[in-house]
Amino acid sequence: MTLDTTGRRYLMCRPTYFAVDYAINPWMDPSAPVDTALAVRQWETLRQTYLDLGHRVEEIEPLPGLPDMVFAANGGIVIDGRALAVQFRDPQRADEAPAYRAWFERAGFTMYDPKHVNEGEGDLLLAGDLLLAGTGFRTAHAEHAHLQEVFGRPVITLQLVDPRYYHLDTALCVLDERNVAYLPAAFSPGSQAVLRRLFPDAVLATAADAAVFGLNAVSDGRHVVLPSQATTLAAALRDRGYETIGVDLSELRKAGGGPKCCTLTLREGEASK
Repeated sequence: MTLDTTGRRYLMCRPTYFAVDYAINPWMDPSAPVDTALAVRQWETLRQTYLDLGHRVEEIEPLPGLPDMVFAANGGIVIDGRALAVQFRDPQRADEAPAYRAWFERAGFTMYDPKHVNEGEGDLLLAGDLLLAGTGFRTAHAEHAHLQEVFGRPVITLQLVDPRYYHLDTALCVLDERNVAYLPAAFSPGSQAVLRRLFPDAVLATAADAAVFGLNAVSDGRHVVLPSQATTLAAALRDRGYETIGVDLSELRKAGGGPKCCTLTLREGEASK
């Protein structure tokens, strides 16, 4: 296990306009009450957790009428100073894409546009030199080939099969450059076989911990920030030598989000300097 805890650079979006006004995943129930003020407080705790760990947090301005903009991980993917913009599947989120694209441009990243539906780090996770790419519900399989051309890294397609885990980052967490945690049942049999081959020592989550978005976690290689309700997964991670930090994002989970959904990693390179 690598113990590189070099400070990360994250992009987040305050949930000022958070609500559940529509249903585009199984977790969303527009008839259920939502406490926006509580969502903001929970988000602020997550942000402060990153700062306390020595990471840098930048913020994009939230826009009215975009209640899911808090889920910054879906706004793009940035590797080596290159930013690939997104194309959302659902029209309710479409206006988030240009807002995030404009932020990346202002930040000095080299921009690339998607060729197919692509929901950023929700489905695209960097694990060492590999790009793990989810498909099945949101990001189109055809976009995976484009990813390889943009970033010049091997792309591993992983087929998601459970609609509750509609993005890869709800079913798998990259722990460090060599290992991951995941829920096997969220993947097709062939993808399970690929994951076993690539990560034979992976941490396997229970169904109960996945259901509280325990795998929607953020790791810096040593510290894993995950929902406080995922107690069994936290214990398994500690047994492997990771330090776990539990945060309560239960209000944001009403829209199908957790710590990782709220956090986009900005990986700098020559293009952004």
